Amino acid sequence: MVGAHVTDAWTREADRHDDRYFMTVFVNGLAAPMFMLLAGVALAMAAEGRARKFGAREAARSVRTRGWQVFGLAFLFRVQSQLLGWGPLVNLLKVDILNIMGLSLVMAAALWQMAASRWRRVMAFGVATAAFAFLTPIVREAAWLSVLPDPIEWYLRPAPNRATFTLFSWAGFLMAGAMAGELIDGARTPARERILHGGLALGAVLAIGGGYAASFLPTIYANANFWTSSPTFFFIRLGIVLMTIPVAWLLALRWEPLVTLGRSSLFVYWIHVEMVYGGVAILLKRRLPWEASVLSAIALCGLLYLLVHMKDRLVARRALPPRLAFLTPILK
Repeated sequence: MVGAHVTDAWTREADRHDDRYFMTVFVNGLAAPMFMLLAGVALAMAAEGRARKFGAREAARSVRTRGWQVFGLAFLFRVQSQLLGWGPLVNLLKVDILNIMGLSLVMAAALWQMAASRWRRVMAFGVATAAFAFLTPIVREAAWLSVLPDPIEWYLRPAPNRATFTLFSWAGFLMAGAMAGELIDGARTPARERILHGGLALGAVLAIGGGYAASFLPTIYANANFWTSSPTFFFIRLGIVLMTIPVAWLLALRWEPLVTLGRSSLFVYWIHVEMVYGGVAILLKRRLPWEASVLSAIALCGLLYLLVHMKDRLVARRALPPRLAFLTPILK
């Protein structure tokens, strides 16, 4: 995520047209699908854990509330950007990944509550994943969307400078993550864990291979762009980010900086965007060679790691007052 933003904002124009930069864009571009996927994994596991303690209704209410919190924080983030950047007021309605994540969490919570068992939830999340993927080209070309108010339409299809992330197909990554989270929560013995992660790895390979093979077939859509709206590219990316789960399990990744940054990913997102795109970086924007932008991304991750530790120490010393409880997803 940090690498994607730094190389986008700081790499000079002369280095934006070679293979190194394009490969960096592709690899760093996997951060957003992973962000959504892991949000879905966390939702399912949190809901199941809470259901065992307090019941399914309370669990659904809890994760639904978290979704609305994230959605509300998306607008607070835009207010912050507006105050620091002084852009047009319509920027307050810009749709970014937090907007889509919040609404996707709310929808996933509703699906989780409607399905009465783990396997029904797995099936529901699987169907939702496929629906968001396969309907994307249709929704993006739908003429009737033009009659909707622009701020609503922006949640359904991209608009220049107003919406890069949309429910179609980005919510599909979160639904797939919720499906994986349900399966992970149900694997409660070492033997089941091995079977589960082997299955996830196989599913990831099939998604990548199937998506790649399908990309050579004639499209079933009147208009679909491979890099933006096609289900084939969606499933290739889904397979790649899904593979990180069994790989992390196989390698028993417990590297403390990775864990620390991962647990505070929303906090990291919140503070680093302004550090990269804001006025504080005005001397670096579009001025660094590719190598320097990559090294800068690594250095910024080190700085963010230190800031996360500072945040954790401050939060540990005092509880958030009730009036600031809405900041819990960022600070905890």
